[in-house]
Formats: sequence, C-alpha cells, structure tokens
Amino acid sequence: MSFKVTILGSASAKPTANRHPSAQVVDVNEQYYLVDAGEGVQRQMFRYGINPLKLRAVFISHLHGDHLFGLFPLISTLGLYGRRTPLPVFGPAPLGELIDHHLRYFDPQLPYSVEWHPVDTTRHALLLENRTLEVWSIPLRHRVPTSGYLFREKEPPLNVRKEKIAEYDLSIARITAAKRGEAVTLDDGRTIPNAELTYRPYRPRAYAYLSDTSWSPKAAGLAAGADLLYHEATYSHNERRIARERGHSTAVEAARIALKAEARRLLIGHYSSRYKDESVLVAEARTVFPESYPATEGETFTIEKRSDS
Repeated sequence: MSFKVTILGSASAKPTANRHPSAQVVDVNEQYYLVDAGEGVQRQMFRYGINPLKLRAVFISHLHGDHLFGLFPLISTLGLYGRRTPLPVFGPAPLGELIDHHLRYFDPQLPYSVEWHPVDTTRHALLLENRTLEVWSIPLRHRVPTSGYLFREKEPPLNVRKEKIAEYDLSIARITAAKRGEAVTLDDGRTIPNAELTYRPYRPRAYAYLSDTSWSPKAAGLAAGADLLYHEATYSHNERRIARERGHSTAVEAARIALKAEARRLLIGHYSSRYKDESVLVAEARTVFPESYPATEGETFTIEKRSDS
C-alpha cells in the first residue's frame, strides 16, 4: 500500500519566481488528500501529474491566503471536470462561510456538494476515518487559529505464521480467528496464545503536517513517532525574534521539534522570500536533526513499510 507526500508549494506569504504557496498532496493507497491550497494549487497538481478528480478530501490549516486562495478555483474546476462525488473540506471557522459565499456567487449549480467540516484548533481530535487511515488534528500556535494534521495508518491485519499452521494443523476457522487477534483452542484442549501464532506484517506509518506555528512541544508530542514530519521553517535562527513575533519558527526550532517527536525524517518548508536558496535553512536544521530535507516542489517523499524486526 502506497504512502507518499508530494510537495506542491513551499513559499510563505507570497509566491516567488520559483516557489508557490503552501500545498501538498498525501497519497495513501492511491487515495489523495490535499493539505493546504495556496494560490495556483490546481496548476501544480496538473504539472506534477496528480488528477484532482481523485481527491478524497481537503485539509486547510488556517485562514491565511497563502494556504487558502487556491481552494476556490479548484472547487470550480472540479465542477467543470464533472465531479459528482461530495468533496469534504476540513478547516477552522469561518471557512464554511467563505465556501458558502463562493458557491452562491460563482458556483450556484455545482454538480457536486462541498461538505465543510469545522476543525476545533484547540483540540487533538479524529477528523476522518476509513478502512485503512485516520486523520487527526494537531493544535498549533500561530497568529490565527491553526491546526496541523496527522495522517496515520490503522493497524494492518495480522499474518499467521506458516510454520504454526503446520505445527498445530490449524483449520481455516482457527486461522481466521488468529487473524482477528484471538487465541486459538485446539481439539485436545490446549489454548495457543495469539502472539505465538501471528505477527504484524509492518508498522503503521504516519505523516505529520505542522504548518505555520511557533515553538510547540505539545505539537511534537502529538506527532510522536512520525515516519515523516513536515514543519514550517520560515526563518533562519538568527531571525528567531522576528519568527516569534510573527508566530513562525526557525529551521533550528523545526529540527528541535523533529528531535523531540523522535521523527524518522524532517521536511522543512514555508520559506521566507528573503531566502533565494533554502540550502542555508536545511544546513541549519541538520546541525540539530541530520535527517532534514527541503520540501522541494515537485518532489515526492515515500514512506516505506518497516517490519517490527
């Protein structure tokens, strides 16, 4: 099952000649989720081969234009493409009002429904759940109500050890019970613990998206163990005073959050336009957290499956 993140935008505040505002697509088992929708997001999706009709939901972190202005043209384009299935959109209030105004004035006959789901930016809460995935909110610290998002796989079905099937001559019914996590009772009355019969095929994977935020140990705790963690790094550390005043983080602070969360890899983005080359920010982050990488537009980061062994 695939678990990938494609970067569509890495700029803060305004687009530049080579950077677009914040947007990413998370691909879990060929189901696409758009995370933030800065200006030009639909063009970036076309550019990098992502079919917008495959979007299952949209998650908006907060109501600043560089994270939102691309949503409304995308809604219109999906209608022109003939989308028929509802589009869930998650985000802080009053996003629902903005969507209602857009639909009233620009898309009164949209062939599908846009379903707004309010996000309480003060709570860590389950927002979306399906057979294989959960999406949780992560409260962040910014100038306006802001939420990060945690995409986490559910526990995979257990596998039954082939050698145990042969050793105990397990029937199909007993194999099925073992896969459900149950102990198995044999014909001779012995009960075999489930842990002896089964193993977890891989560890559930997780991606944490920590958008605009100042230093937040709470967010690090809620993103604990993420295989891949995105954290804004708007400024270098010598600009930390400005970062605090504006509700943002430095590259070093982003790395410290990744370290505190015990993440496996860190992506940094949301670069201020003052940095023509983000390598200085990546270098700073790597002094604290070596597995730090730039959120380069068009690049896809794959989270591979890992076994428990």
